[in-house]
Amino acid sequence: MQTTQYVSEIIEELNRTTDLIADEEAEKLVDYILESKKIFVAGAGRSGFMAKSFAMRMMHMGLDAYVVGETVTANLEKDDILIIGSGSGETKSLIPLAEKAKSLGGTVAAVTIFPNSTIGKLADITVKLPGAHKDQSENNYNTIQPMGSLFEQTLLLFYDAVILRFMEKKGLNSNTMYGKHANLE
Repeated sequence: MQTTQYVSEIIEELNRTTDLIADEEAEKLVDYILESKKIFVAGAGRSGFMAKSFAMRMMHMGLDAYVVGETVTANLEKDDILIIGSGSGETKSLIPLAEKAKSLGGTVAAVTIFPNSTIGKLADITVKLPGAHKDQSENNYNTIQPMGSLFEQTLLLFYDAVILRFMEKKGLNSNTMYGKHANLE
């Protein structure tokens, strides 16, 4: 297969995933973000990269958003939300974050393939995304892609869709957001 054919197949897989995301869960996440004072995001590996891009866009919208583990991350308080992206929902470094956020009175949201996972059960909001487990042992979605690629790509697109929905609700557009774009580049 040619490289461009692989790209086409990946896009087809992503098109099929969108019908499997529950709008109610996604809308609930948007509403919680709107109501939160501070938004914290976390993920490990490639899911962590997707979380960082999500935090960046929230900052562009003027939200008080942080990536857990960065040196400039604020403290989580009662009216804050922690959003964890984890395909398995069992990432050992992320479970204590969910537990700590809950103990501090924060809201926990999990974006995962497995809502019945440890992180999913700890979460106040769970958004199920389609995908395959990294080792493909619990493959609930057929994919040509290796490991967790389908989940990670869907996670990025989902986060971008949450941003678009938030922009719609707040009357924002790219021009108003650009004023918050980094200028020390």
